[in-house]
Amino acid sequence: MPKLDRLQPVELRDIWSDEATDFTPWLAEEDNLALLSETLRIELELEGQEINVGDFRADILCRDIEEDSRVLIENQLEETDHDHLGKILTYSTGLDAYTVIWIAKQFRDEHRAALDRLNEITDDHFQYFGIEIKVWQIGDSTRAPQFDVVSSPNDWSRTVSRDAQSAVSRNLSEIQLLRKKFWEEFGQYLTDNNYRFSIRNPRPTTQIGFGIGRAGFTLYTSLLTQAQTIRVRLTMRGNNAKIHFHQFRDQREEIEEELSHSLRWEELPDKEASWIALDEDNIDPTNEQDWPNQHKWLASKLELFDKVFRPRIKALNADDWEPPEDEDDE
Repeated sequence: MPKLDRLQPVELRDIWSDEATDFTPWLAEEDNLALLSETLRIELELEGQEINVGDFRADILCRDIEEDSRVLIENQLEETDHDHLGKILTYSTGLDAYTVIWIAKQFRDEHRAALDRLNEITDDHFQYFGIEIKVWQIGDSTRAPQFDVVSSPNDWSRTVSRDAQSAVSRNLSEIQLLRKKFWEEFGQYLTDNNYRFSIRNPRPTTQIGFGIGRAGFTLYTSLLTQAQTIRVRLTMRGNNAKIHFHQFRDQREEIEEELSHSLRWEELPDKEASWIALDEDNIDPTNEQDWPNQHKWLASKLELFDKVFRPRIKALNADDWEPPEDEDDE
């Protein structure tokens, strides 16, 4: 018979002696944030650590790629307390975060109940998660972290009832209902045709985001009803967004040849982000009979963008780029 051993808990303070200087930087690392993303089924992209909120500092700020909204993460290596409950409410308001993730060693019943209540009474755009962090070890093996979800939105683990969906729908405008239905059917198209992309929670928005393997880069599909356009777009954010944009533009001829399309290149000098897009114009997104064709176009171009840009994104290094000499002279 094979010899089996038992998992042994590891004291958190033996690994991270300080929340701010040890645990927060650890969680912000790409692999560890990916573990949290996998646990919550939310693709998280790091925006920053120790973010100023008035006279206070929030531990971690991320972006929910699919929803294109901010996510606040507040850490605690001890049992939950009222101080941190107040912090998540204050910070989420100050940072305009729609999702709040409170991570602690252990949740008191009162604080778990508080999160459950917030999920009940707030608009469905807001999400509050309570996560207990544990670390395990077998003998002298490498230590392994584990995130346990102890509080979550009601519709996170089960489908919202038809009555609830109807109640939400009554509060949406006609164009919002159309967008929501468009993304629902597009998500089903992606699933039915075995694309690597999926839409977790279709909403009545103009765009849906998808990860492309590196923080700061997001693929979007867009539905622009007034412009009668559908679009696939690669967006770059962060301190090096403009440099990465120029690095891609240096490869413009090769990229457009590989895509077999001319692209829109928008540096947006006065804004944080830059983007590269492919548009399909003269399209009527309100024509539901034409949606299968529109879904097919979006899916195929989304896959093509992923194929062409993903390896290039992985290879990008901002330190490799040098401005043209005439820009230096200016």
